[in-house]
Amino acid sequence: MRLLESSKFSLFKFKACSLSSQVTPFGPFNSFVQKRWRKPIISAQTRLEDRTRDSNLDKLTTHLKKLDIILKLHVLVSSRKRGPFVSLQLMSRWRNLVGLNVGIGAFVHKYPHVFEVFTHPVRRNLCCRISKKMMGLIEEEADAMKQLELEVVRRVKKLLMMSVSGTLHLHALRLVRRELGLPVDFRESILGKYSKDFKLVDLEVVELISRDENLEVAEIEKWREKEFREKWLSEFETKYAFPINFPTGFEIQAGFRDKLKNWQRLPYVKPYDRKESVRIRTCGGIERYEKRAVGILHEFLSLTTEKMVEVERLAHFRRDFAMDVNVRELILKHPGIFYISTRRNSLTVFLREAYSKGCLIQSNQIYDVRRKMLDLVFLGSRNTREMPAQKEIKEFKVDGDGIMDGDWVIPMLENLENGS
Repeated sequence: MRLLESSKFSLFKFKACSLSSQVTPFGPFNSFVQKRWRKPIISAQTRLEDRTRDSNLDKLTTHLKKLDIILKLHVLVSSRKRGPFVSLQLMSRWRNLVGLNVGIGAFVHKYPHVFEVFTHPVRRNLCCRISKKMMGLIEEEADAMKQLELEVVRRVKKLLMMSVSGTLHLHALRLVRRELGLPVDFRESILGKYSKDFKLVDLEVVELISRDENLEVAEIEKWREKEFREKWLSEFETKYAFPINFPTGFEIQAGFRDKLKNWQRLPYVKPYDRKESVRIRTCGGIERYEKRAVGILHEFLSLTTEKMVEVERLAHFRRDFAMDVNVRELILKHPGIFYISTRRNSLTVFLREAYSKGCLIQSNQIYDVRRKMLDLVFLGSRNTREMPAQKEIKEFKVDGDGIMDGDWVIPMLENLENGS
């Protein structure tokens, strides 16, 4: 009898353990069971996916990436010793170098105002060269850089003044060379020419010899002075404020305006100010530290010719500017100041206050020339009635790896043209 009772007790205990191990579904008859809901994770990736899009800046980024591929092809074509043209077989091998996802024949056919396709008179193969319009604009851009040489020197000085140690790596400057309007040989034509201002400490490090107090005024300070005078705002409201321009369709949640108002009034160390150091552990230290990084990014974008730069290239200036923050997450936290575009598999940050409907508000000579280049990209295959060479490119197809070895183009074409 005792043995039977003990077996019943063990069987009941086994059933209870098996039932407790099973997951009880939530319902009206078992409401006593507590079910835990996971909170949504808010990270830089979720902010990037849920951000309010700006279609004008996204379209501009797409066309700028195409222009960047065209300029890379121009550099490769112009570096050929046999002439300023190359066969399409050899050109097809450069797809990975320039970041092209489609075939080279389709890409060249898409922009006939930029590329000229012709048949070689001897080898009878298709060749390509940059059009005269595009070459004229490239030369015009180089002339504009020479005319704005003193402005470029001022930009490099301001970047060195923002650096904590007063030095910058040349590799970082090469990455943002086009954004700053620097020529290709800026090491000799800018840094070597103005030896009174710059000094090469190492082969790849440049140092500022002396600081200029007249250049220690940030671009945001000019905007604050204008707001103070024209709108009759108090100094408390404008001393540390930034211009805020939210994209169309941006949803303002409850309590967001108060947080933004408090952040606008928060004091911070300005980009060219070195008298005060920020302590993160103090009251409001983290917010002040991040606001200093926002001020540096704002000033950096203000110094560029098109008020935009790729986010990956900004990472090379973090150590020199003492910005120990996640740059992408910091930019996404302030959608009224910056905008990130994810077109063409890259992150590009824009200064929102500088753009209106996809165009720069205050243009410059370099921007005007690059806008003319974009106009050729915008044209596509339109207005091409007087271009008989377009019939030849439609029949051309080539694999991405290419078949022929070497370049079959010889400079005999130029001699034939001169003779005719």
